Amino acid sequence: MASFSFQIKSGRKGGALGHSRYVARRGYHSARGDLVLSGYGNLPAWADAEPEQFWRAADEHERINGATYRELIVALPNVLIGTPLRPLVEDLICKLIGDRPYQYAVHSPKSSLQGEQNLHMHLMYSDRMPDGFTRSPAQTFARFNPVSPWRGGCRKMSGGRTAMQLRDDLIAMRKLAADIQNAHLAKHGHSVRVDHRSLRDQGISRAPEHHLGPGRIRSMSPQEKEDYIRRREGWQPRGAGASDGGSSEARL
Repeated sequence: MASFSFQIKSGRKGGALGHSRYVARRGYHSARGDLVLSGYGNLPAWADAEPEQFWRAADEHERINGATYRELIVALPNVLIGTPLRPLVEDLICKLIGDRPYQYAVHSPKSSLQGEQNLHMHLMYSDRMPDGFTRSPAQTFARFNPVSPWRGGCRKMSGGRTAMQLRDDLIAMRKLAADIQNAHLAKHGHSVRVDHRSLRDQGISRAPEHHLGPGRIRSMSPQEKEDYIRRREGWQPRGAGASDGGSSEARL
């Protein structure tokens, strides 16, 4: 079973444009050399097909305590790199965020510990739902007017939802992301699968693996790295014959 990782994050006012450049590997971020795919969609006409223009407006006009963007970070199966990758990414975007404005990039850096490819997608999107009304950049991010929608900003998808509802949404999104990946794996003849469930629910008796980070790994001696890898490979689930189905922590 392949490792499954799915994270959702929120961006504060003033941080959207910079994060957009990081995701797209623009400017000094291009030196990372790990960009595989990138793109965008559902931008309003005033953005002129420029994601940076959209995120710049979000930074400027979104309310002080509002999220300028959400971001999904999804680990992707290395076996699907190449021609099968784009259809998988497009399927994930369509089914996970629908019509909301978005920008995405797929990165494939090498892990600091073992040098293996770490294929994953960053999907930035706005919670502001298009509704067919023409708005200026400032009005797009204004407060929604439920009585006269054309007078206010675009409604936020997460607006008015309780913490429990948002939690259920996240669980559903995780399952959907796993189901989509498994469908594409099956389509291309791969037997490997991903599992969105927690390790406990999968019957695996270990704590989730945490992201060490390049700095921590650089500080480890060769013996510490070897011991860590041996422990990782030696972890066994409670059920016979199963393999590690995936930490909920992203190892990015």
